[in-house]
Amino acid sequence: MDIKAPDLGVESAEVSEIMVEVGDIIAKDDNIILLESDKASVEVPSSAAGKITKINVAVGDEVKEGTVLLELDSDDNSDEADSDEDKATASEQSSSDEEVKEESEADKEEAEDKDQAKVSKSSADSAPKAGKATTHALPDLGVDEAQVAEIMVSVGDTVSADQSIMLVESDKASVEVPAPEAGTIEKILVEAGDTVANGQDFVVIVGSGADTADDDQSQSDDTEATETQTQDEKTQDSKDKKAGSQTTGEPKQAPVESSSTASSQSQPTTNNKLTEDEVNKKLTEVYAGPAVRKLARQLGVDITQVNGSALNDRILKEDLFAHVKDRMTTGTTGQAAPAGGSVGLGLPTLPDMSNVEIWGETEVQDLSRLQKVSIPQLNLNTYLPQVTQFDMADITDTEKLRGELKGGMKAEGIGLTILAFIVKATAYALTQHPRFNSHLNDDNTQVILRKTVNMGIAVATDDGLIVPVIKDAQDKGIKQIAIEIGELAAKARDKKLGTKDLQGASFTISSQGNLGGTAFTPLVNWPQVGILGASEATMQPHWNKDKQSFEPRLMLPLSLSYDHRVINGADAAVFTRYVASLLADPRRILL
Repeated sequence: MDIKAPDLGVESAEVSEIMVEVGDIIAKDDNIILLESDKASVEVPSSAAGKITKINVAVGDEVKEGTVLLELDSDDNSDEADSDEDKATASEQSSSDEEVKEESEADKEEAEDKDQAKVSKSSADSAPKAGKATTHALPDLGVDEAQVAEIMVSVGDTVSADQSIMLVESDKASVEVPAPEAGTIEKILVEAGDTVANGQDFVVIVGSGADTADDDQSQSDDTEATETQTQDEKTQDSKDKKAGSQTTGEPKQAPVESSSTASSQSQPTTNNKLTEDEVNKKLTEVYAGPAVRKLARQLGVDITQVNGSALNDRILKEDLFAHVKDRMTTGTTGQAAPAGGSVGLGLPTLPDMSNVEIWGETEVQDLSRLQKVSIPQLNLNTYLPQVTQFDMADITDTEKLRGELKGGMKAEGIGLTILAFIVKATAYALTQHPRFNSHLNDDNTQVILRKTVNMGIAVATDDGLIVPVIKDAQDKGIKQIAIEIGELAAKARDKKLGTKDLQGASFTISSQGNLGGTAFTPLVNWPQVGILGASEATMQPHWNKDKQSFEPRLMLPLSLSYDHRVINGADAAVFTRYVASLLADPRRILL
């Protein structure tokens, strides 16, 4: 019998610990494996009882819903248990008929008690049941906090499970919050405009009758299972006393502990990073989940020095990242940024501008949330030794090809712009020059090379600039890239981008399209090491060596900004020229 992974709530999770071994006899709902995702750690119970014959996963494997975790021999287990029980019964009968009679009378009394309990439960179940009011908390929104933009339901409305009931808006995107269960809205605990956080109570729902009946039935089943287990334990104790040293089962807790200990002892230790045991010891006085502990271990962060921003000072992944950024910007650990009016810059405070005779009339306007959240990230550019390399790409032939293709794609509802060609050419160039698709580590001693190209695309919105990501751009054709550019741009303008749409970029492209200008200096988006800017293409005279004359060509200005700690000037010039050559003749990508 196969035991499969249930719905994990995420696409996949990593096997952190295997809590059983081949040959173990387990009961239903015994924990068999520990899975860890970016959000939480989950112990997976067995869906059946039996003897483990095979374990199909190993520590470190990525599993998803439906993955076969292990195989059970449930028939053999039951047969062996029946056989042992028969032997024990036969031994008991041969040893003492009087004891058998006493046990029989006790069993009858217990059976009568059970029948009476079932009758009372049956009569209670037959009574009409009212829906149960449950207070529900917000799920993980992907950010520390967000603002309630819209309440989609009212008190008294009947909702189904997963029906959208509220719209929350963060600095990056808008997220619709689904109903956690079917039922009637009894109370709404938040209002439009409120700032809410993960885990905050937001609605009270009276569950539907079917759900309540299911819950009651589940509780009834659990109660009966508990009573049965208690009775079995009593019977087992009686048998153990009569059989002396004979036992009918083996404890599973000890193997689990030894397995866990062996796993922790075999954990490799590095000179620069804390081991799991060291991190866990420091967690005795801090509030953090297992995924955060794992990330702290990977980053080599002393988690006791990190300030938690969530409820009860709970430490989130974002707090770890902020701590690492602070170390990078200040050059120290645990020290605050320089004092001053501008965070992290040490600038003097803004002078008093209320004096009209000196400063004239002024008007105060609030920045958008997107602009506010972008300021700390932009401040990081102050600490990057950034250089910009300029070049020109002759896209005359490419633009001709685009003109031939765009009509057919437009009929399919696809907008084919020159940006799709730029993304494809740049993604291919990054596979040939992987240093531009990398990150510099915290102690500035290593470069982390990315094996896939996740291309960030800067999109201008009414609230400011936002950068959604095209994943695995190196494996996609120009048509697919054009489709995703259109979809991401639309979601950005409608504030429908999800957290996954904005994460994981390894390189960024900022295109000013037909807005004008001859060149500009884009800012490297830390922790990336490069960004490519594209200005408006214009017709310019270009010298033709073969014809010994000037001819009009469509030239596209390119601006490559890069982190000089990782990229040398010569390498930047070679890379920019290579991208220009690919844009001049996209057929080179096929080679």
